[in-house]
Amino acid sequence: QVQLVESGGGLVQPGGSLRLSCVHSGSISNVDTMDWYRQAPGKQRELIAGIATSGRTHFADSVADRFTISRDNAKNAVYLHMDSLKPEDTAVYYCSANTYDDITYWGQGTQVTVSS
Repeated sequence: QVQLVESGGGLVQPGGSLRLSCVHSGSISNVDTMDWYRQAPGKQRELIAGIATSGRTHFADSVADRFTISRDNAKNAVYLHMDSLKPEDTAVYYCSANTYDDITYWGQGTQVTVSS
């Protein structure tokens, strides 16, 4: 069974940092990109960052100057490092693994709450 497991969410004060991790079980082959999405209450899920096998990255404008993404292919892992967090970053964060044959796998999500 394919599994993607996110971790690292939690409660953080505005201006703080968190690092999210996402590891897949290794049962996914031919992974191309791994992406991070988030979904705030009452809003649609949005793509915020992604990284290809080549290392090429992309970010949503809202996070580009505050978040970084990295990947460890040997560990089947992708990481999202978030700095200067704002209350509007509060959301459930999801990772996805996208294969070369256009199959997308999702994790269960991890809650990030930015509040004083």
